[in-house]
Amino acid sequence: MISLFLPGAILISVLLYFNKSKIVNYTLVVFYALFLLTFAVYQSFHLNSIELGYFKSDGLGILLLLTLSAVTIPALFHGYRYIATHDESKKSRGLFFAAMTMLITAIGAAYLSNHIAVTWIFVEITTLCASVLIYHHRTTAALEGVWKYVFICAISITFVFIGILFLSLSLKQAGVEDLSFDALEKNYAQLNPFWLKFAFLFIFTGFTAKLGLVPMYTAGIDAKDKAPAPAGALFSSVLMNLGFVGIYRFYAIVARTEILPWANTIILIAAFLSIFVATVYMTRIKNIKRMFAYSSIEHMGLVMLGLAAGGIGVYAAILHIVLHSFVKPSLFFQFNQVYRVYQSKSIYDVGNYFKYNKAGAIALLLGFISCTAMPPSGLFVSEFMIFQSLFESHHLIILFVVLLLLTMIIWGFGSNIFKLLFTPPISIDETKIPKISAWESASQYILLAIAVYLAYNPPAQFVHLTKDAVNLLPQ
Repeated sequence: MISLFLPGAILISVLLYFNKSKIVNYTLVVFYALFLLTFAVYQSFHLNSIELGYFKSDGLGILLLLTLSAVTIPALFHGYRYIATHDESKKSRGLFFAAMTMLITAIGAAYLSNHIAVTWIFVEITTLCASVLIYHHRTTAALEGVWKYVFICAISITFVFIGILFLSLSLKQAGVEDLSFDALEKNYAQLNPFWLKFAFLFIFTGFTAKLGLVPMYTAGIDAKDKAPAPAGALFSSVLMNLGFVGIYRFYAIVARTEILPWANTIILIAAFLSIFVATVYMTRIKNIKRMFAYSSIEHMGLVMLGLAAGGIGVYAAILHIVLHSFVKPSLFFQFNQVYRVYQSKSIYDVGNYFKYNKAGAIALLLGFISCTAMPPSGLFVSEFMIFQSLFESHHLIILFVVLLLLTMIIWGFGSNIFKLLFTPPISIDETKIPKISAWESASQYILLAIAVYLAYNPPAQFVHLTKDAVNLLPQ
C-alpha cells in the first residue's frame, strides 16, 4: 500500500501547489485526509508486513500512524480556518497545504521505516517541509525562525549520519552490511560496543532536535512560535513523535547489548535537563505559543524518563506519546481563536477570554488541566505509571526533584492561563472583537475526550498495538 500512498501523496501536494482554484484545493485537502486515513487503516490490518524492503508495519508504526491520521483531520480543518481568516493569496494557500501534506506524508513514512538510513532521509524531508511552514508569513521574525530551525536541524541530521557511520563500523567485523532494524536486531551480539557507544551518542543527540529534548531542543521552540498555529500543532505532537521513533528503534537494538546501563544514563541526564529547562522558562515566559512549546519539552522529558526507567515505564512512555499527541494540538488549535480576539501572543495583552469566547475558554481550561496531568486528564494515567517505574527502579532522587519541578510548571502554566481566562485585559477595543462560532472549538473537545478515553478505557486493539511496540525491547 505504501507504494501507492507515497506517489499519490506527492501528486496531491504538487496539484495543491500549482492549482489556483479554491474549491479544487480544498477538495484535494479533504481527499488527502481520507487517503491518509485509508492508508493507516489498511496498514493496521497488515501488522508486521514488510513492503518495498524498507517499510514494516509493526505495532509502534501503526499506533503512531493512526494517531497521525486522527490529528491530521482537525489540523487541515484549522488550516482552512487559518487561511480563511488571514486573507491569504492563492499562491500562499497552495504552498501552505502542499507543505502540510508533504510534512504529514514524510512523518507517516518515517514511522513505518525499517531502515535507519531511510528514517534519516524522511526526517530530513520533514525539516524542509516544516521550514516552508515556519516562513509562511514572510516576516523578518519568521525568517530568523526558519534559519535557526534549518541550521540546528542540519547539525542534528549530520549527527545522525555520523552515528550511522559509527554503526557501520560496529558491524564491520561481523561482515554485515544491512542496516535495517531487523538485521541489527539479529546481529546485535556482533556489534562492537566501543563503536556502538559512539553511534548511540550521535544518533540520540541528532534525533533530540525532532523530539524536543536537551541538547537540541531549541530547534523546535522558534518553529512552533513562528509557524501558523495548525502547523505548530503538528510540530508539537506528531513531528516530535518522529524523534521518539528514531531513538526508540535504535534503543531497542542497544537494549540487547552490554552498553544498556550506559545508554540509560545518557537518556536520564537528557530527560532530567529537559524538564529542568522547561521549568525555568515556563515560570517566566509570557509568550503563549512559546509556553505551549516548552510544555512539550517537559512531556518529552517525562517520556524518556519512563523509557530509561524500564518496566512499566516503557508502556507508559508510548502511551504518553500518544495521549500528548491529542492533548497538545488542542491548545494550538485554540490559540488560533485567541489570536483572532487579541491579535497578540503576549500574556500582557490578553484577558477575560471567557467573556469573548466561552466555548473556546472552556476548551482552553480543559486543555490546561489535561496538559498538566490533573485528574481526570488522560496524561495523569501515563505520568503516574512513569513515576511508578522511577520508584520501582530506585531513582528516588530523580523522582522527588521531577515532582517538585512539575509543581513549579503547573504554577507557571496556570498563572498565565488563568490570567488569559479571567483577568480583565489592560486595553482592548471590544467593538473589533470578532464573533467566533462555538463549533470551531469542537475539535479540541473531541481530541481531549479521545485522550481520556484511551487512558481510562482503552480498546483492546489499542492495548495490543501498544504492547507490540513495547515488545520491540527485550523482555
